Amino acid sequence: MDAKAPFDPKAAAKKLLREARSGALATLMTDSGDPYCSLVNVATAADGSPLLLISKLAVHTKNILADARVSLMLDERKEGDPLQGARVMLMGRAERTDNEDDRRRYLAYQPEAEMFAGFGDFGFYRIVLSRAHLVAGFGRIVDLAAKDVLTDVSGADALLAAEPEVIAHMNADHRDTMRLYATRLRGASEGNWSCVGCDPEGLDLQNGRAGLRLLFPQRVTGPGPLRAVLKQLAEQARAQ
Repeated sequence: MDAKAPFDPKAAAKKLLREARSGALATLMTDSGDPYCSLVNVATAADGSPLLLISKLAVHTKNILADARVSLMLDERKEGDPLQGARVMLMGRAERTDNEDDRRRYLAYQPEAEMFAGFGDFGFYRIVLSRAHLVAGFGRIVDLAAKDVLTDVSGADALLAAEPEVIAHMNADHRDTMRLYATRLRGASEGNWSCVGCDPEGLDLQNGRAGLRLLFPQRVTGPGPLRAVLKQLAEQARAQ
């Protein structure tokens, strides 16, 4: 988190949610009700709902099928003491999803999963959030409602429909621009930055396993306004 910027708990939680690529999933054991924690890879739907790809053979999936209540912890993964970094605990219910956009977005964020995504025992799940708990440092512990960490996608059907085309275009023709977004606007290291997702609030960039969120200066709901905003951000990055 940027220590110089005013603390915005909603923005901090959203950043953690969009930039995380793995987290700790807590479920309830089917026989005893004891809490069970496992490491999972994650992605996000357009509205920010966490997405999972898990096997029916795994203990956590068996637990979910018996009791869908889950908690997912995502952390900042910064160097040094991990307790000095920010983390968010997301609570809700894990529900099986056959939505093609959920599948597409998960595989964009987790491309290595393509090799087993079609196996019969694997399925995609969306966590329907109920609330969240953010720990972002001393005096920065906040309980949040689901609406505080999710993205409003109402009225943005045109943008969401164009997302696959937007991603393909950015990755084919604007690699250098995305590098500038990452390094000059977000202070990230040089790398092979690509676009893996977009929504009304921002662009999701990725370099290997590292995720980066580029916020838009205003809400975007269609391809035309998106082009204008991306051009504006590119000019800002080049000017720095």
